[in-house]
Amino acid sequence: MPRAMWALLLALLLAFLLVNAPWLFQQAYAWYYRARVGELPAWAPAPGTRLLVLAPHPDDESLAAGGLIQRVRQGGGEVYLAWMTLGDGFQWDAALLDRTLRPTPTDLRKLAERRRQEAVAAARILGVPEGNLFFLGYPDRGLLHLFLENFFTPYRSPATHLDRVSYPGTFRPGAPYTGEAWESDLRAILERVRPDLVVSPAPEDAHPDHRATAYLALRLLGERGWLERLRFYVVHGGLEWPLPKGLHPGLYLEPPPRGRHLLWHRMDLTAEEEDVKLKALRAHRSQMEVLGRFMEAFVRKNELFTPPQGPLPSP
Repeated sequence: MPRAMWALLLALLLAFLLVNAPWLFQQAYAWYYRARVGELPAWAPAPGTRLLVLAPHPDDESLAAGGLIQRVRQGGGEVYLAWMTLGDGFQWDAALLDRTLRPTPTDLRKLAERRRQEAVAAARILGVPEGNLFFLGYPDRGLLHLFLENFFTPYRSPATHLDRVSYPGTFRPGAPYTGEAWESDLRAILERVRPDLVVSPAPEDAHPDHRATAYLALRLLGERGWLERLRFYVVHGGLEWPLPKGLHPGLYLEPPPRGRHLLWHRMDLTAEEEDVKLKALRAHRSQMEVLGRFMEAFVRKNELFTPPQGPLPSP
């Protein structure tokens, strides 16, 4: 029998098992990654840590660091959350929520306000007081433009038609959509919080807003000599990561394909921490309606963080 036929039969068999015996796939997945994740160095924040989480969009804080946030609070530390955008460029989400094929700029601005409220609710579940929340309000899917081309010249969002921070409850209403303004705001937050630990998206993340946040974090922490305080996470890791989709709290979160070369450290979660993390994710209701199975796949037995290292990927 030709090799191509054998390959086709094998693919059909695997598809059959995945559909009809998903538990078998999950057990094999758990067995394979238990050893690989178990070999990663264990890590946990020190007692009394002042943690600042940098999240490009509402929900990133819970996806990547919902367990870490709880652990810092349990250790007597303080947690601060800073969202770079309010997720006002997610047109699929606005289309679903407003039952329209072509969401308007007004629809997307309403989505931003809803996502801010959901972020406050998620933070409350994680035990972070509202006074420790910072909403910067810069344009979703525009952060890399701010960092590269629009550092001084205002960027106009194609989704909302805004060129400045225009949402209530933001850190500096009226700030222009420029990299200079974004950098100034994040610098002010760092000075106010004086964190011992900062977690940020990694430069390897596939989403341009995440990469831009990583670049700005490296710049600002580097100029202070604080790079040892920085840890990276990944949300958009490539190749459908993490698999399998859906809620599987007994499985391990393995290093993402886009960051397998990085020196990952694992932070193991208790069952109670996983449960609270899931509740925080579900507070982001607008996102769960669209990305629920993707988001639930981050509720695993561990979270992953890595220090800065090596040359950066290009923007």
